[in-house]
Amino acid sequence: MPSLARLLSTCVALSATLLVAGCASYRPLPLPTTPTPTVEAAAPFPDGPLTSEQITALVLRDDAELIAARRQKGVAEAQLLQAGLLPDPSFGGAILPLTAGPGTTFAWNANIQEDLRALVTLKARKQGARAASLQVDAQLLWQEWQAVGQARLLYAQIVSGERGMRLLVETQRVFADRTARLDRALAEGNATLTTSAPDLAALQAARAQVDALERQQLVRRHQLNALLNREADAPLRLADAPAAPDVDLAAVDASAVEIAQRRPDIIALRLGYRAQEARTRLSILMQFPAFNFGVGGGSDNSNVRSVGPQFSTTLPVFDRNQGDVAAQHATREQLHAEYQARLDAAYSQARAAVAELRQAERQLAVVRADLPGTRRAAAQAASAFQAGALDELGYVDLISANLTKQQEIVALEQTVLEQQVALATLTGAGLPAIDALPDTAA
Repeated sequence: MPSLARLLSTCVALSATLLVAGCASYRPLPLPTTPTPTVEAAAPFPDGPLTSEQITALVLRDDAELIAARRQKGVAEAQLLQAGLLPDPSFGGAILPLTAGPGTTFAWNANIQEDLRALVTLKARKQGARAASLQVDAQLLWQEWQAVGQARLLYAQIVSGERGMRLLVETQRVFADRTARLDRALAEGNATLTTSAPDLAALQAARAQVDALERQQLVRRHQLNALLNREADAPLRLADAPAAPDVDLAAVDASAVEIAQRRPDIIALRLGYRAQEARTRLSILMQFPAFNFGVGGGSDNSNVRSVGPQFSTTLPVFDRNQGDVAAQHATREQLHAEYQARLDAAYSQARAAVAELRQAERQLAVVRADLPGTRRAAAQAASAFQAGALDELGYVDLISANLTKQQEIVALEQTVLEQQVALATLTGAGLPAIDALPDTAA
């Protein structure tokens, strides 16, 4: 009897030791209560003026949302690890003390079993987890494309806005000078309110445009600093000539039908569908009864011992995993439709972006062709006005017409840049290559 007690205590101690040795320890990870300082990023911020390529590299390095999104990879890898593990075997036993009868010792029994169905479903679980892990990679790459595209867009808008601001300020100065002279003429009785009203209205409109653009520029700089993980009002010097992404319109237009092979978001959907295919197969396999197999044995109160194989199984009478099978099939149909819709939309967006960019480039060429004429007229007006051969109203009209034409060019150049950035974001021009993804064909 004492030997049995010692044996049981030894087994319990050994089991407890194995359990503790195989378990991870818990450490709390409290949430922060204050914002993370963004004045200095992980690496020093370069001095300006910054080019578009430098902005792209800094966004990929410092954007807080991208940094957080990259942590998803660890979650996917842990899920992939879990999918490749078999369930722990189950162990059971009992001790039956003698309460009556001729027996002379404790009765006991013990058994150990393993779920064999886990072996059947192992491949499907690993395939699904592998596809889900690759999907995270593709989603992260698409998020990087979006962040870089937004930064490029803000960069182009800020630089174009600064050029537009200089023209608006010059226009405002022209009308301010004209209004000041009209005020003096009014005071001397050489002009009327009727003649000065249009110029006053033009001056107020120019001031309103300058104020609106100043507000817009401030918002854009705040947004770009946020992408760079910096304080909103941190100084940001940008190069004055934004370089447009190199996009071959003819090649994009011709290969738009192949966009499914180049867009990370579409690849992510395809990998998600692959993961769902694996889950659908898994639900089919889970219809088969669970089957636990192992070995068991024991001893009765008269110390007669026995040992032999044991098994247990479920009877597929009521459940048969019918609900999960139906749900997985419905989910697969939903993902199939979503993939087709995204593919169609991506194709249409690429073709539309090419057409819109070509139209903007044609319009810009026409307006640029008009600029030399307005410049000559403005220069001639300035000379004639100084020589007294042109009245002030005609001079202001020709000068403001030249400035308006330049503003129109700046606005169209900004539109072209914005559409080039949008097309580059859709096609991946100058962005992290799709080749950076792991092999998605495996």
